[in-house]
Amino acid sequence: MSDWTPDIDLLQAFDDEEWLRVERNYCGRLLAYVARRVPDSGAREDIVQETFLGAVRGIPGFDRIYTFEQYLFGICRNRTIDYLRRRRTIGQGEPADSSDSLPGMDELARSEETPSQIVHTSDLAAQGTELLRDVLVSWVQETWQQGEFKRLMVIEALFSGGWRNRDTWRRFELRDETSVAGIKFRALKRLRELALRRDPSGELLPALSESTAEGSSQLDFNVASIWRTGRVSCPARYWIARKLSGNLPDGPTQFVDFHLDEMGCEWCQANLDDLANREGDGYEPFLERMRASTVQLLRSRTT
Repeated sequence: MSDWTPDIDLLQAFDDEEWLRVERNYCGRLLAYVARRVPDSGAREDIVQETFLGAVRGIPGFDRIYTFEQYLFGICRNRTIDYLRRRRTIGQGEPADSSDSLPGMDELARSEETPSQIVHTSDLAAQGTELLRDVLVSWVQETWQQGEFKRLMVIEALFSGGWRNRDTWRRFELRDETSVAGIKFRALKRLRELALRRDPSGELLPALSESTAEGSSQLDFNVASIWRTGRVSCPARYWIARKLSGNLPDGPTQFVDFHLDEMGCEWCQANLDDLANREGDGYEPFLERMRASTVQLLRSRTT
């Protein structure tokens, strides 16, 4: 079993067949993702339908450094959060479009940065985030291919889970905290090497320096965020399928179990739920209802 990925050029051309194929391939896992947060089946279907319509509207600006699945799940996550926020605020007697969390004009006026400085800083942050994500992905793939699954779990626990050394060495039955520090040191050394290959200027190196030491907050938060939103260590869908069928080797099985159960990856849990609960064409009635609205939107984009 392999992961199907759509043709982005066809999607950006608003090709009916490619978009309907997207709906068929991703409907189940999106519904499974929303089901963990939204108990009402009607609301779940509304969220997933809005996800696909949002994907159609946003596809002209799709950034190809991300996978389509990241793009689609990101939209679904935002739609789910919007739904939960509306339900919560309405239940409290507040307007559903409350903007109390937004900064006021007086706060914005107090900013000492000029617009050009803000844009420049934002551009640098985006470039750094992209580079760091690519470096982390390369390290994970390299470590997986080497069969070093315990090392991969240790680094995911530290970087993504925010675990402390003293908790990590006990969980993985290492000798002591020094063993954890050694694994982290070697991982950071390799990440620096990978970063220099992509960025000879070395601008990313400070982000991989001793500021990642246990107890620091800013970088650990950034790395954790990039690790999760970039789906740095998420196993491909066919690995999860092999786990369900019982023909996945011990090493990958240990990592997939850790990633699902202890790291609680919401995207991979949705894939697991979808693969485990598939029953023929169980989503067909919902797909049929979605098809009309999707095709109507596609037509409006091509006329």
